[in-house]
Amino acid sequence: MAPPLIQLKDIRLTFGGTPLLSGVELSVSSGERVCLIGRNGSGKSTLLKIAAGLVEPDSGSRFVQPGATIRYLPQEPDFGDHKTTLAYVEAGLGPGDDHYQARYLVEQLGLSGDEDPAHISGGEARRAALARVLAPSPDILLLDEPTNHLDLPTIEWLEGELESRRCALVLISHDRRFLSNLSHSTAWLDRGQIRQIDRGFSAFEAWRDEVLAEEEREQHKLDRKIVNEEHWLRYGVSGRRKRNVKRLGNLHALRDQRRNYRGATGSANLAAAEAEKSGRLVIEAKNISKAYGERKIVESFSTRIQRGDRIGIVGPNGAGKTTLVHLLIGNDPPDSGTIRLGANLEMATLDQHRESLDPKSTLAEALTGGRGDHVMVGGKPKHVVSYMKDFLFAQEQMRTPLEVLSGGERGRLMLARALAKPSNLLVLDEPTNDLDLEMLDVLEEMLGDYEGTVILISHDRDFLDRVVTSVIVPEANGRWIEYAGGYTDMLVQRGEDLSRESVNGPAPIAEKKETRATAPSAAPKRRLNFNEKHALETLPKTIAKLQAEIAKQQKLLDDPDLYAKDRKKFDAASSAIAKTQEELAAAEDRWLELEVLREEIEQA
Repeated sequence: MAPPLIQLKDIRLTFGGTPLLSGVELSVSSGERVCLIGRNGSGKSTLLKIAAGLVEPDSGSRFVQPGATIRYLPQEPDFGDHKTTLAYVEAGLGPGDDHYQARYLVEQLGLSGDEDPAHISGGEARRAALARVLAPSPDILLLDEPTNHLDLPTIEWLEGELESRRCALVLISHDRRFLSNLSHSTAWLDRGQIRQIDRGFSAFEAWRDEVLAEEEREQHKLDRKIVNEEHWLRYGVSGRRKRNVKRLGNLHALRDQRRNYRGATGSANLAAAEAEKSGRLVIEAKNISKAYGERKIVESFSTRIQRGDRIGIVGPNGAGKTTLVHLLIGNDPPDSGTIRLGANLEMATLDQHRESLDPKSTLAEALTGGRGDHVMVGGKPKHVVSYMKDFLFAQEQMRTPLEVLSGGERGRLMLARALAKPSNLLVLDEPTNDLDLEMLDVLEEMLGDYEGTVILISHDRDFLDRVVTSVIVPEANGRWIEYAGGYTDMLVQRGEDLSRESVNGPAPIAEKKETRATAPSAAPKRRLNFNEKHALETLPKTIAKLQAEIAKQQKLLDDPDLYAKDRKKFDAASSAIAKTQEELAAAEDRWLELEVLREEIEQA
């Protein structure tokens, strides 16, 4: 087995009260892909910061292989006083790192590099932070929720980029599809300790359920044993005193074991307060259009949404998903076309902008609106503590200011507020942001049981596949098309993914194909990207260096007595020359390929 690049041993950390981490062990070897799983608040992010060397545990040891490079992606990057996103990315490079790679990644992630970090969106901040950690090509990548605030095209690009790299990876994410596609092993942080299996996330949930079921059986056996010992204590025949004292001591030990047992955290109890049924027709849109200046957001879109439909709206950030939803629910009038809303509609909405909450107000005030100790749930009063517990908040958090809540806790709070209102139409904008996997399961079950209609915007592919009955996707020039089924079904029908070119290109897909067939000269001119330009500049030097290395090894092998004098040196030189010749052939082929491409572009 390969030696670990990073190893944590007996890590303990307590922030008052119950220990957050109690004897955690984690090791990651070269090329290993580990997904770190656990509920919100279980200590995943803290453990990743300890691995990155940013947080000091109360006790335990951290070992990093000498010379190994680590890059850590936090949930909320600190841009400091950097003037541009490119300056921020380049500041993360080491002495020997390639500045072309920084520029290339900034470009690939949809940034120009000139953005002011003080005035960028959450998605742009996340893309800049990703470019910063990926550019140095580190030995170990520690990624905390890398897909947060990213749109689907960027998530799929990132997935492919990480898959192609050889570095070790420790990954925290709530995106099931992302985890399943990238992870090779799973570390489950539960009640302060880690359990680990050498299988990826796709095997995790079945394994977790087995572990919890076995744990429950063991606790049941312990309870029965305590009952039997207590029965002996009350009614058993007295024997030798020493034996009785020992057995009584064993009973006390069993009771302590039971008392100190930290059971699995309870499940959330999500239920939407449902109003009376709406009419069969919920929303009908006919040829609606919306534009801002020259930019078309929606162009001649029509749809008919009926009671019980689950509609998913997907696409790149900036494509107009939220605008389309506001048009459909009547919050924003179209420039042309008609919107017809069905009878008896009661709507509840979940806004993705959680900043609308007053950070100084308390959790109880946010739920009750600052009025008393009761929440109106479905038109009936319910004590705020009882309602908080339904969403996995502890009673002690009742007076907690919102500004200290984690991202997952803010997400649960927004859901609690939205679901308290009686509704037969749920409009959810990014409901999965920051929610842990267990909370996502409960949300899926709730939406499955909900008798009304659901319209949701999401970038979670697995969540879309599990929940929606149809998907609305943007094409170019403001066109939107509805596909039956979930996200995967849409890809099969559409025939391609949601790349930015296909969605935000100058013409719809069908028109682009026709243009290429009839007027090839109208196609956009191909250009060399940063990686290709850099390779053309540096490959000749690389080839010369490899040729010099081959000559050096060949000089050793030219000695006819080398084999007899030093067999090990002969074998090492033979192996080195063979390997270098392979690298030289690959470098020459790559240079020739790029040179031909450059000439074709110049002649076009």
